[in-house]
Amino acid sequence: MNIDQVQAKAIQVFQSDTFMVHLWEDRTRGEQWVPSYDPKVLGLVEDEFLRTVSNNAVDSGRRSFEFRALELGTHHLEFSKRMAWKFTAEDRRIFKVIVSPLSS
Repeated sequence: MNIDQVQAKAIQVFQSDTFMVHLWEDRTRGEQWVPSYDPKVLGLVEDEFLRTVSNNAVDSGRRSFEFRALELGTHHLEFSKRMAWKFTAEDRRIFKVIVSPLSS
C-alpha cells in the first residue's frame, strides 16, 4: 500500500494536552496496531485494549492510544496494522497532528 494513497486525518490539539486515537483490532486474526511517531514531539501516555467481542472463537475489540502533544507544529502519526506472519502492513491509518500554543 502506497503511503500517498492513504488519506491523512487531522487532529488539532493544544500543546501539553492529550488526545486519543481509537482503532478496531481483531486479535483472533493476529492483528495488532503499531504506532510510528517522533517521541520528541508526541508522547505515548497509554495504550489500552478493550475487549468488546469475546467467546471461545473470537477475541476482538477497541485499541485506544492516548498521546500528549509535546511540541508545537504539525506532526506525523501513523498506525500500521501488523500481523506476525506478514512482512508488510495489512492496513494503515495516518494522522496529521496540529499542535497549537495555549491561548492566554
